[in-house]
Amino acid sequence: MEKLPFELNYKPRLGKKTDYGIGFVGTGGIVQYAHIPAYRKAGFNITACYDQNTQTAHEVATKFNIPRVHETLPDLLADPAVEVVDIAVPPWAQLEVVEQVAAAGKHMLCQKPLAMTFSDAVKIVEAAKRAGVKQAVNHQMRWDAGIHAAKDLIARGIIGQPTDAQIEVSVATPWHMWAWLAAVDQLEIVFHSIHYLDALRYLFGDPEWVTSRHARYANQGAVKGETKTITILDYANGLQAITNVNHYNEWAEPLATFRFIGTKGAITGTIGLMYNYPTGRPDTLEITSESFGKGVKITPTLDELWIPDAFVGTMGSLFEAIETNTTPRDNSTEDNLNTLRVVHAAYQSAAENRSVRPSEVG
Repeated sequence: MEKLPFELNYKPRLGKKTDYGIGFVGTGGIVQYAHIPAYRKAGFNITACYDQNTQTAHEVATKFNIPRVHETLPDLLADPAVEVVDIAVPPWAQLEVVEQVAAAGKHMLCQKPLAMTFSDAVKIVEAAKRAGVKQAVNHQMRWDAGIHAAKDLIARGIIGQPTDAQIEVSVATPWHMWAWLAAVDQLEIVFHSIHYLDALRYLFGDPEWVTSRHARYANQGAVKGETKTITILDYANGLQAITNVNHYNEWAEPLATFRFIGTKGAITGTIGLMYNYPTGRPDTLEITSESFGKGVKITPTLDELWIPDAFVGTMGSLFEAIETNTTPRDNSTEDNLNTLRVVHAAYQSAAENRSVRPSEVG
């Protein structure tokens, strides 16, 4: 079997100091099956938690051996052992929490999307700037093994100049896991495909144009928002990137793939998490390149999962920024405003039946 002539970089990189005290605001499902397992695996220091549902907070603290449960947000923010606040609340509640965290002088990891409106997202970024605290966003697909590996390969020039990018997902999404999403008017792009759009920005930069079409499944019932979307990103250099997502595939085999093609090669793979979510499986990867020789396909083994392993990357990047007094390298909230511009451009495109420049958002 052919092997890469170099070590593939696909795992989160951590700084020297990884024992900052973490306090959770919100202890719901994603914290329980993603954040906490990832942080425990990495040896991070979870010190406290708070949730509006005090019973849930106490149950989570008992189950995961979290030292302290705080009855109020001010109590958690006054805890000297809490140096970093992991905010895990719905986007419409995040700004209010961020403002209190910033006022307390605590560093923070925010959830995606930062907010439901672009103006509120800007306020979130500005609150951290005024307070002089570090702020990152939990866009952890950037650390999903297949995407992080693709970033390394593209940077090495393995596929030459990227010319075409595709992410296609067709699955039966278990919406019952997030009952609160049934009531939102905007659903698929802002809560799900935002991952893919952010990953494409991470790999290829900012597009010039966004064109998007949205639809609902005939039998999706009480779920209000769009659940089938196609979004095209057009770049100045001729690169086109497309996301094609369907959440109501109840009959065909599930599909979750990515394909990045360039002038000298291609990277193809599967997004393992989307097969039997949230258990998932490791991503797969296949690489072809003129540098390997015609007909040679290299298939390195990726042994990490999007959930929970990629969650180490988002918090680890924030830790590194705190340690070095720099902006989070790969997931700053300021950079994330450009992902939100793409997201809002997609909605504007679908509503107005036209292509939209992300620069129109703001």
